[in-house]
Amino acid sequence: MSQETNLLLCYHRGCGKNFDPNDNKDDDCVYHCGYPVFHDAYKGWSCCNKKCTDFTEFLNIKGCTKSKHSNEKPPEPEKPSIDKSKIDEVIEVMSKPVHNRISLKRPVFDTAQLTLSPTISPVLLEQIEGLTATEADKPIESKIQIGQNCKNNSCKGFYMGISSDEETCHYHPGVPIFHEGLKYWSCCQKKTTEFSVFLDQPGCTQGNHVWFSKNTGKKAQCRMDWHQTGSYVIVSIYAKKYMPNQSVIKLNPIHLTVDLFFIEENSRYNLDIELRGIVDVEQSSVNMLPTKVEIKLKKAEPGSWSKLDISRELKPEISESKENVATLNTQIEAVDLSDL
Repeated sequence: MSQETNLLLCYHRGCGKNFDPNDNKDDDCVYHCGYPVFHDAYKGWSCCNKKCTDFTEFLNIKGCTKSKHSNEKPPEPEKPSIDKSKIDEVIEVMSKPVHNRISLKRPVFDTAQLTLSPTISPVLLEQIEGLTATEADKPIESKIQIGQNCKNNSCKGFYMGISSDEETCHYHPGVPIFHEGLKYWSCCQKKTTEFSVFLDQPGCTQGNHVWFSKNTGKKAQCRMDWHQTGSYVIVSIYAKKYMPNQSVIKLNPIHLTVDLFFIEENSRYNLDIELRGIVDVEQSSVNMLPTKVEIKLKKAEPGSWSKLDISRELKPEISESKENVATLNTQIEAVDLSDL
């Protein structure tokens, strides 16, 4: 107990440990001999070149100097002397621009998105070859009745015979969203206030008719991560055995939407975010790999992003629960569009 009371606090920057003055070796203390520097969102030390943007990470930067612990506070950096005789003098400061670029005006979030054409790995195509839905997810096939309607969202097709299977189905692969009086599909963002107009919106995707309902309520769990370079932001979604031809990545300068389909579990992974910075859509790309989807976003202007996205919180009274969305899908299937 007496030994603990004799411990002293080391005042070396970046150390802050308690030490025994009677047992204090030359290399016991690892600290920063300089002083902290905060500049242009970066945090670091004047004595070494280690910099970061996160304050917690800054506090954990390991010291660059070794010595004995010290209980004496280091001197503060000298402040420039002030000439009080010129205290009332007005100094005009002409700031020079850091670069000749003009900061881009932030586009509207609802600007039309472009569907990115992915580069698909041959290994991924080999992995999914022959994959089908699990027995529990397969619909109960029976004879299709003449006049039976297609189960895809917003498709108005009816089964009139074998020739109907050769028709192109125009449907919405996303989910319906009701927000602040507006009604729209998550896959194409065409908004309206009229429910009948919402139901009448033509599908944004082409495919085959589906004559039997499928369980599409499952959500896949995938890990998402991101990092950046000076010119790009790279978003990685770690996933296996997803279907490239039924997965969609859409982008506008500040809005990224990802929809991945897993046929074995009959499930989907969805990501819909507002990007922190502005990107060049034309120079952005997607790689579909065996273990992940890699989305390479080209920065439209220089600078480091502090975060990937901006939070778009919904008010509690208008946010949709999973149960409400499932109920809405059921209601839409039951609506007879011929009466509208």
